[in-house]
Amino acid sequence: MRYISTRGQAPKLDFEAALLAGLARDGGLYVPETWPQWSAGQFRKLAGKPYQQVAAAIAKPFIGSSLKSAELEKAIDDAYDSFRHQAVAPLVQIDESLWLMELFHGPTLAFKDVALQLVGQLYDIVLKERGERITVVGATSGDTGSAALEACKNRRSIDIFILHPKGRVSEVQRRQMTTIEANNIHNIAIDGSFDDCQDMVKAMFNDAKFRDRVNMSAVNSINWARVMAQIVSYVTGALALVAPDRAVNFAVPSGNFGNVFAGYAARAMGLPIQQLIVGSNRNDILTRFFNSGSMKISKVSPSLSPSMDIQISSNLERLLFDLFDRQGNKLGAAMTSFRETGTFIAPKKGWPGIAMLFKAYKLDDRETLSAMRSVHKRTGMLVDPHSAIGIAAALDARKAGKSSTIPTIALATAHPAKFPDAVEKATGIRPTLPAHLSDLLSRRERLSELPNDLQKVQDYVLAHTRLGHNR
Repeated sequence: MRYISTRGQAPKLDFEAALLAGLARDGGLYVPETWPQWSAGQFRKLAGKPYQQVAAAIAKPFIGSSLKSAELEKAIDDAYDSFRHQAVAPLVQIDESLWLMELFHGPTLAFKDVALQLVGQLYDIVLKERGERITVVGATSGDTGSAALEACKNRRSIDIFILHPKGRVSEVQRRQMTTIEANNIHNIAIDGSFDDCQDMVKAMFNDAKFRDRVNMSAVNSINWARVMAQIVSYVTGALALVAPDRAVNFAVPSGNFGNVFAGYAARAMGLPIQQLIVGSNRNDILTRFFNSGSMKISKVSPSLSPSMDIQISSNLERLLFDLFDRQGNKLGAAMTSFRETGTFIAPKKGWPGIAMLFKAYKLDDRETLSAMRSVHKRTGMLVDPHSAIGIAAALDARKAGKSSTIPTIALATAHPAKFPDAVEKATGIRPTLPAHLSDLLSRRERLSELPNDLQKVQDYVLAHTRLGHNR
């Protein structure tokens, strides 16, 4: 398997090199040169198998010869050993045709664990074989940070720096990052939005001298390995509902589009997904795009679902690459224009298929609270605001469509205890943290606060990464 950049100007890489590169040197994102094609029979053979076994089968064609089968299988076993549910991503039925996939049973109570626990293991294998060190720099709107830090803590070959928008993540999200005791991790609170943090990470990648000096890599979903690992939950969920013999829908609360794109990738492999339903909060650039074929950047507005407080969805570029017939030069010009003008209009060719596959819905804070309240009243379950948006989007799509008999899986992306204030406001019940995090609010925090200034952030990374002093 070879990987190509969405901008078309970077060299092709194998999986190992794409894992360590993160962002391509031309500013694009790596995607498989071709999608592995699975038959219905191949999918059927995985039905009823443990999550780990499915993960190994799905990952192998993407990884190719970069890892030995035994190495991959051990990495997968080690990654999911820390999950509190044997199924890793269990399904819970809500009504006759709607299921909830619980993706929050990992160590940091968010869906990011499903991918990042594996990515951490893959880093260890590859870096040990190469005898190298890397500096990981990432941005988070809330959940990626703690999952990445948990996956990379105490790893000898990694220094990791996570940028988060100061005051724009929940207290539980912040403390899950800032209370980890490990000398190789660094938390940076930026005076700005998540988009500001994400833009700085991309700027550091595009600064070739800095990037090479610290041997920089990424854990954000700009890293292909993140997306690859997330494909697995779509496959296990669909197989549990008798795919590939019938189609399924997935409803995904989304800001940066990485998780939804994993569903798109699963469909490209042959999994029978009829619709991918996107749920947005008040920062609804994705909903506006799928409903109109155009995007216009507006100011990020803080919400009850902070992990989706995003206006520039990085992973959307991977979908646009296919929409532009994989012509990286044309996509690169379009993305440059988007950055300069703040607007983007999708090409007409190929758009009808995208509009048919993706349906999108928006909920503001009031509607989000109402959705959380409704889920609790109907099922007795507490759900966090992001998951509630996914459920509400699934129900809205069912009302609007003619395929209500097709089962839909809504993704529960975070444990309700990560957002206790919102859950209590909606239901009157304050969720409690699991036992392993019961003392989280009393743990000592460690973080640095920096202005929204690229040079100051780069200077901080250089001063604290062990590689920065040696090159």
